Amino acid sequence: MTGAPGPSGASASRPSRPLPRITPLDAAHWEATTRGVLLVQRCSECARWQWPAATRCPGCGADALVWERASGRGRVHTYTVVHAAGHPAFAAEVPYNVTVVQLDEGPLMLTNLVGLTQEDITVDLPVEVTFERVSPEMAIPRFTPRG
Repeated sequence: MTGAPGPSGASASRPSRPLPRITPLDAAHWEATTRGVLLVQRCSECARWQWPAATRCPGCGADALVWERASGRGRVHTYTVVHAAGHPAFAAEVPYNVTVVQLDEGPLMLTNLVGLTQEDITVDLPVEVTFERVSPEMAIPRFTPRG
């Protein structure tokens, strides 16, 4: 390995970040993130929003899930602040938050909040999506405070 950064910011002194594995089931979501768009599945039978990607609606059982653009807005449902990295690539980032955002459409999304201090995070904080480009093929949805 050389000292030059890799696609996910890795270098000889910093290990590569683990990234989500793109599958045929969620490829549309990840492709949209590269364009700054948050796509979430929605059932065309009962209109329930679904995340993470699935093959059947957990509400009505229909196999009629389609990808639709979500508003990208939500509220902090719960969070924790990590003080000991679970992977060497995150060691330089501690403390960092792991947050569950409830999208305005309903689904819960596991993410991180950016653009604020860990002390400023509160349950029910209004947030909106932003995207962190981590490779040419992927941008990770993160959330930042609204307003």
